[in-house]
Amino acid sequence: MNHHHEVVVIGAGISGIAAAIKLREAGVADVVILEKAETYGGTWRANTYPGCACDVPSNLYSYSFAPNSDWSRVYGTQPEILAYVDRVARDHGLEEVTRFGVEVTGARWDEAAGQWRVETTTGEIAARFVVAAAGPWNEPKIPDLPGLADFPGEVWHSARWNHDYDLTGKRVAVIGTGASAVQFVPEIQKQVADLRLFQRTAHWVLPKVDHPVPNAEKWVKRNVPLFERALGAVEYAAMEGVGTAFHHPKPLMHALQKVGQAYLRAAVRDKELRAKLTPQYLLGCKRILFSNNYLQSLTQPNVEVHATGVDRVEGSTVVGSDGTTAEVDAIILGTGFHILDMPVADLVRGADGRTLAEHWAGSPEAYLGTVVAGFPNAFVVLGPSLGTGHSSAFAIAEAQVALIVDAVTTARREGWAALAVRPETQAAYVDDVQAALAGTAYNAASCHSYYIDANGRNSFSWPWSTGELVRRVSRFDPADYEITVPAHAEPVEAKTQEVTA
Repeated sequence: MNHHHEVVVIGAGISGIAAAIKLREAGVADVVILEKAETYGGTWRANTYPGCACDVPSNLYSYSFAPNSDWSRVYGTQPEILAYVDRVARDHGLEEVTRFGVEVTGARWDEAAGQWRVETTTGEIAARFVVAAAGPWNEPKIPDLPGLADFPGEVWHSARWNHDYDLTGKRVAVIGTGASAVQFVPEIQKQVADLRLFQRTAHWVLPKVDHPVPNAEKWVKRNVPLFERALGAVEYAAMEGVGTAFHHPKPLMHALQKVGQAYLRAAVRDKELRAKLTPQYLLGCKRILFSNNYLQSLTQPNVEVHATGVDRVEGSTVVGSDGTTAEVDAIILGTGFHILDMPVADLVRGADGRTLAEHWAGSPEAYLGTVVAGFPNAFVVLGPSLGTGHSSAFAIAEAQVALIVDAVTTARREGWAALAVRPETQAAYVDDVQAALAGTAYNAASCHSYYIDANGRNSFSWPWSTGELVRRVSRFDPADYEITVPAHAEPVEAKTQEVTA
């Protein structure tokens, strides 16, 4: 491994792949991707649980520069999304610049040298620019439950699925009822003898307009480009309609909530069970879940819903906060991820020697979700305040990558040693975002979601449309940054090489 690179990209998921491809296409030849796993895919590599699929239509959940006409369903499944992402990376020659099995253990800005010192499991690397693309759905959140470590059976998180354990005929407890559980619970319900679902909070579930894509439609997509574009426009408009409801909960989100209420009544006829599954918060306050079989699976005779959190584990018994118990052979954790307390924040130290986590002090913030004051020549993809609840992560990542590519190529062209967003620019932006979030469904007082950080502030959500996100986030304006120019420096043409896809 070389010990100096112009750009180090941390993570080989969808955002890291996009960053590397677009930087190389822009002539930035010396790019390396560091990936702790052994293949591409990020969260789609890690999450292999039964039923894993996307909640954004496949036509939108893909790179704009690499459209795919062969999705098998309206909403792509994990295996084909992973295959697609892997194929795009390899088709664009990223194998030659990706170092698999290399984990970043730290990074610090060396002011004197004007570069980053990136510590890895295989040694230190110096880099002029760092792109943190590990993403917020990277590190599973494991609950600190008394007795869990001493449970005699099998325990695993949904993002680390144990495919070697046969669930057939087993007694299983599922802790957590978020987006992952909604997908895997209907699958394992068919196998297990007894399923106990511990639900701390009921979630709104809407029907998923999903079906296999006919071969005739695939043929038209491949041979009539305008058709695929038109279909994507229709799906985009539909998703933006949901986005409008987030921003104007009265009356739009309240109307959509009635759809959820009607769906729950139709799927669950038992009044007692339906009462357990009825949320007590405004739709959109938490992530909206989509499924055609989750609610139905909970009505089956081998399923019992415990409408409570978990207090502890005693031997083979899971004890709910309400005192109810379940003796089980296995525990599956559907407890989410470290999203606003992402582990990479503890590893990266800025110009003052403090970590990103120390700067944030529980409330992550970044200008345009991409650059942080005090961290020169560093970028984060899928950062704070960019979550929408309805947009494609590909669209968000590509907008950020456009900004990153513009910033890096401008710095190279002008001979800048470093660029760092102005603190006052970042502060004004954060204030703007927080003011716009007031009154949205994201900030409804009726629930506490992972959108809300340790200090009670929404550091996750984007308060405007996807179109506004792309317009604002993709724009690099040098006036927003403090520029460092070496005393002897003159603008130079940086080394480039032609990169072909």
